[in-house]
Amino acid sequence: MSPTAEAGVAPACVIDAVDRRLIVATQEGLPLVLEPYRAVGEVVGIEAAEVIERLRRLLAHGAVRRIGAVPNHYRLGLLANGMTVWDVEDAQVDRLGADVGALPFVTHCYRRPRNLPVWPYNLFAMVHGATREEVEVKRAEIAGLLGSAARGADILYSTRILKKTGLRIFA
Repeated sequence: MSPTAEAGVAPACVIDAVDRRLIVATQEGLPLVLEPYRAVGEVVGIEAAEVIERLRRLLAHGAVRRIGAVPNHYRLGLLANGMTVWDVEDAQVDRLGADVGALPFVTHCYRRPRNLPVWPYNLFAMVHGATREEVEVKRAEIAGLLGSAARGADILYSTRILKKTGLRIFA
C-alpha cells in the first residue's frame, strides 16, 4: 500500500493528453448552453459521455476539486453579502457548523482557528440577501440555531467583488 493510500489520500492521478485538453477547456467554466458536456466534447474531440466519465475520474482522484456554479450574487440582485462569524464552544462547533451549513440560505460554512485575543471567532457562514435587513434576519435564524453555544458574533459585509480563480493550466 502506498503512503498516500495509508493516510487516506487518493493516489496520484495520471492525466493523458485528452485529460489535459479537457481541463484546459473547462477551467474557465462550462459553457452556458443546453448540452455543455457535448459542447466541451466538441472542443476536446471526444463524446459527451467520455467528457462526463473523465471528469468523474478526475474528481475521484482529486485532480479536479469540484464542478459547480459560481454565481455573481450582485447580478442576481443579492446586494448584501455578509460573512457571519461566531465564537462557538469548541466541543459543539463541528455539530453546530454542520447544522448551520445545512440551512438553505447559507452558501458556505466552515471552521477556522481563532486568533486570540484579537479574533475570537471559529465558525464562519456566508449569507446573501437583497438588503442588509434580509441578511440580519438570516443571521438571527443562525443565532437561534446556535443558542447559548455561541458566545459572540459579528458580520462582515462585502464591499466589492473579488475575482476568485484557482490554478490555471495553459494549452
